[in-house]
Amino acid sequence: MNNKLTPNELAFIALSNEYCQCIETVHQTGDRDTIVESMLKVLPRIYITATDLSLNGFDDDIDEFIDAALDENTYDMVRVMLSQLMAEDDVYLETFMEDMRYSDSPISATVSENLADLYQEFYNFVHGIQDVTTAVQRALIEACLVNFREYWGQTLCNVLRAMHSIRYTI
Repeated sequence: MNNKLTPNELAFIALSNEYCQCIETVHQTGDRDTIVESMLKVLPRIYITATDLSLNGFDDDIDEFIDAALDENTYDMVRVMLSQLMAEDDVYLETFMEDMRYSDSPISATVSENLADLYQEFYNFVHGIQDVTTAVQRALIEACLVNFREYWGQTLCNVLRAMHSIRYTI
């Protein structure tokens, strides 16, 4: 097996790190428009890169999993900070939740929780991929892509739709 990561694998790691940096520095700007613009640039690139990687024949039967590195207090701090920053634009109607099929009333989601969930996924991934062998890095990428298919890919699309609406609604 090749001892080097592919350019797409490296790009996925770099974009995951870029996302984390955007979230970690948002409190410095304190500006909703800045985070919206940043997310509209990084989220589609993460999605495309993950999709390109998922087409490379990764196997769903994996031996590695991504350890939790982000503690609950930090997660909550990020979520609250984002909620305050997004203010009245934090809540949006969600149509892709399973509960929506059986509901007579609209179901809402929050940008802040979606972004914090993605932050948790990428933070744990970036933290776990450091200082390990290439084989373990590939297994962690695979684990992240399984999570992409099962969970965070839809979360990313949903919050991207909300961000688009925030940015382009006059």
